[in-house]
Amino acid sequence: MTNGSARFILASSSPRRLALLRQIAYPPDRVIAPAVDETPQRRELPRQYALRLARLKARTVASTLEGENWYLLAADTVVACGRRILPKTEREAEARACLALLSGRRHRVFGGVHLLRWDGRFAERVVVTRVKFKRLSREETEEYIASGEWRGKAGGYAIQGLAAALVPEIYGSYTNVVGLPLAETVNMLKGLGYRRR
Repeated sequence: MTNGSARFILASSSPRRLALLRQIAYPPDRVIAPAVDETPQRRELPRQYALRLARLKARTVASTLEGENWYLLAADTVVACGRRILPKTEREAEARACLALLSGRRHRVFGGVHLLRWDGRFAERVVVTRVKFKRLSREETEEYIASGEWRGKAGGYAIQGLAAALVPEIYGSYTNVVGLPLAETVNMLKGLGYRRR
């Protein structure tokens, strides 16, 4: 069954996810920001956390929808050093702590994606990207902090911005680090019958 006149809904408050979908000509018909508790559960691993939040966002928004013929996409991006989940930094002290931890090390970015259809069918997966940060000098750290780009970003950095100069190596999906693994997301959409208009 193909989508026909189905609506494509993005359950996200992230402008980066919306921009990524528009970039590949999959613009959503509607964007709804889900109100969910994003606190990690006790002993929750990064992979489990990313998928649980994507699923929770999708189900929360789906409960508000009426009618048929919709596809709902939700995602969550988690930056982790080992088993440690790094926060979405809102304070300068958090950003400094994240940059100090990432400096000179490799870390992983987990992208949880959940796609739900009006009839209950769904697809989900976690995409993992490995990222290497250069060893940051004090000057580089201060410049990045001063930019304010870290605010609200998982792990305290935005690879699509100034932080690109701090990342000499990446293995896996670049768009996953930005906020949504596009190739995998499109495969999921097609697998559930959605076709770009």
